[in-house]
Amino acid sequence: MDRTEPSPWKKTILAAMTSYIDAGSIVAGAAGLSLWQAYLGMDGYQMGALAALSSNAGSAAVGALIGGRICDKYGRKFVYTYDLLVYIIGMLLIVFGVNYPMLLIGYIIVGLGVGADIVASWTLIAEEAPAENRAKHCGSAQFAWALGPAVVLLISAWINQFGIIGNRIVFAHLIIVAAWVWYQRLKMPESKDWRAAKEAEEKLIAEGKVEKMSYSTILSGINLKTVLFLCGVYSVWNLCASTWGFFMPYIYEHVGNLSNSMSQLMSVGSFVISFIGTYFIFMRLGDKVSRRLLYLIIGGIYVIGWGVWVLPPEMLSMWMLVMFTVFAGINNGSGQQAFYQLWCSELFPTKYRATAQGLTFFITRIAAAVWGFLVPIIMSTLGFRYAAMLMVAFAFISWLVGTIGAPNTSGKTLKQIEIERYGHEVK
Repeated sequence: MDRTEPSPWKKTILAAMTSYIDAGSIVAGAAGLSLWQAYLGMDGYQMGALAALSSNAGSAAVGALIGGRICDKYGRKFVYTYDLLVYIIGMLLIVFGVNYPMLLIGYIIVGLGVGADIVASWTLIAEEAPAENRAKHCGSAQFAWALGPAVVLLISAWINQFGIIGNRIVFAHLIIVAAWVWYQRLKMPESKDWRAAKEAEEKLIAEGKVEKMSYSTILSGINLKTVLFLCGVYSVWNLCASTWGFFMPYIYEHVGNLSNSMSQLMSVGSFVISFIGTYFIFMRLGDKVSRRLLYLIIGGIYVIGWGVWVLPPEMLSMWMLVMFTVFAGINNGSGQQAFYQLWCSELFPTKYRATAQGLTFFITRIAAAVWGFLVPIIMSTLGFRYAAMLMVAFAFISWLVGTIGAPNTSGKTLKQIEIERYGHEVK
């Protein structure tokens, strides 16, 4: 091995930082939304377009779909060498935005870059991680995903008092982080698994013995079952999680009757609990105990947590809100998203691993975009309790699907898992 090649943990950390800038960009937008609305005079439709096309939804979905295919065709390094440059261009439009088109285009470009990078990064982490510590390495991305919002919210709480310039600075700090990560990644080699798979594929193509991958391959047979399983785990769960991420300060205030400062504190506290939970639960236990049991517990407390909001408002007490904050935080760090990232990388072969992950991520973010549009309508017409009932149902379905279908992959190499599932190595 080249002595200058980064260690597995350095590769993991550089790949995981995508989650920091992804979640950070989402929360930075949410934290400064009212400032931009006042600055640009945005109406409801313009704000809705920002939410639907941002890195939390539509543009990230498209970026993941495109990026996943490029990632399998041209390599993981090709994607993570250039996608952060796309992200930085979008961020610059936001930081220096003086009108709505600049802001909207910036949000779209940021989402495209984030979506592509997430697929490449999560795939690379799984392929470079030691089999016996794959959950620990994959969990680092989830740790960064919780750390980003916590840092952004803390910075925003202090600097947003300066108005729109404060929110510009929050976005600018993400440019600095992205630029540093991009520079460090230039030194990273291509995934060994991808190189080996690509060489084998090209040899077989030259001999006329193999067909090139198409989406029909992913949407048939065992692959279709895997896609449905992962969407049942992650896409359904994300309907709750996206609501939690975007609307919780509002819900804490208007349903939980908390002050604005207390609602912000609860939101920050939940993200802090997320990265603590990621480290001490998923990263420390994911390779040592039954993953089915771990999923059963972490998914179960999420159902209980959302059940709090089904109660009549007059029955809600502070300890119930704290319980929801803790349970949601633990689940966010060690629950469905962490398991999805791990299982999606394990259950598909190297040949189309990133493409499959891009497809499932696309489905998840598109569903989140549609649901994000519907939630305010449901809350305003039927009341928040009805929306909460749907959240409980979504959390329960996700919990049930993951608990029943949890695969036994602990400690196995990706090649071993591939042979067990397909009966042979996929070429």
